Amino acid sequence: MDKSQLAINGGPMAAPDLPNRFHFGKEEKAAADALFDKSIATGNAIGYNGPEEEAFGKEFAEYLGGGYADGVNAGTNSVYVALKSLNLPPFSEVIVGCVTDPGGMMPIVELNCIPVPADTEPGSFNAGAEQIEARITERTSAIVVAHIAGEPADMPGIMKVAEKYNLPVVEDCAQAHMAVINGQKCGTFGTCGAFSLMFGKHMCVGGQGGAVFTKDEEQYWKIRRAADRGKPFNMPGCTNVISAINCNMDEFHAAIGRAQLKKLPGIVERRLKFVQMMFDRGFDKLASIYIPQKDLRPGFQSCYWWWRLRFVAENMKCTHNEFIDALSAEGVRVGPNYKAALPAKMMWFQDRANKHPWNNPLYKGDPNAVYATPNCDKVMDTDFQLYLYESYGEAEADKIMNAFKKVTDAYAK
Repeated sequence: MDKSQLAINGGPMAAPDLPNRFHFGKEEKAAADALFDKSIATGNAIGYNGPEEEAFGKEFAEYLGGGYADGVNAGTNSVYVALKSLNLPPFSEVIVGCVTDPGGMMPIVELNCIPVPADTEPGSFNAGAEQIEARITERTSAIVVAHIAGEPADMPGIMKVAEKYNLPVVEDCAQAHMAVINGQKCGTFGTCGAFSLMFGKHMCVGGQGGAVFTKDEEQYWKIRRAADRGKPFNMPGCTNVISAINCNMDEFHAAIGRAQLKKLPGIVERRLKFVQMMFDRGFDKLASIYIPQKDLRPGFQSCYWWWRLRFVAENMKCTHNEFIDALSAEGVRVGPNYKAALPAKMMWFQDRANKHPWNNPLYKGDPNAVYATPNCDKVMDTDFQLYLYESYGEAEADKIMNAFKKVTDAYAK
């Protein structure tokens, strides 16, 4: 194909006017209206720790297969509350995957502990059992595992490591709603599962929100206390029992979340169907890309928060960034890399030897420790994001396939 036909060079776009998600509908509006109607009728403001949040917690736990869940006010705070509920020793080390939202690592520091980034498995954005075990020391007190882009991390392998060293595990499922391993949902393998429910995720409760899940009832009460200023939940006769901040979800967000939770299976199902549409069109046969999900372990199923794809440079006469720029000009929603999810390479993590908690004399590790991540570094140079919505169907699959084929044909060797 003549490069002059590319949209980046003035040609027609192959994928114009791709639709938005249409995430909210009449169901969420009705839930919110009912709360306002009740508030107006009674004269009482919409609060928290009420029937909507109680129902949301039960329904969220049921969706995960049974257990206990508490709504909180942000995905970051779901990780914070989960870790806070574990009562980790101050200045101990918490191993965390090197690829994560900053909010998946910063709660460790806020709890006076030391985040230790673990490398990813080769060809993956997820930390693996081997990479996590390599970071364990006598100072390690917990493990945080993120399932990036909806691809499940190796929880069976990681749990074997955790059990070997008697370490609690927090699963960061901010991007992994309904991702499964052999039929078991992510978030149910570890001690706690932490979920983001902000507006960009598979389901949301509004602008921000989250939930913490556990199968253990006593752990659940610890989560409740950690989420609400140490109130003595399930401890009659006591006053506040720990020092903690207010991370509560409120009734308004819980009501929206209940409506969204009913839609979640359909949202994920439509994303999976769209992925299959792309395979049916020969997407995996394009010379320009490789699809890493082919390498997932048997029984591991992504829920595609976004679709991780790999640029195959040896087949192309353009650079990685030129390929992404050309796709973007065609109207496809793509991101060039996921370096925005490398918190240990950000300013806040630099010069840490002079910052709390690394500079506290009670920390017995090396505050200047270098955490090499060669697997992550390699995959960050090759892999990129294709953003997809559950609103996409056959027409959108045609447009996106045409855009990829157009750019591939223009630059192929």
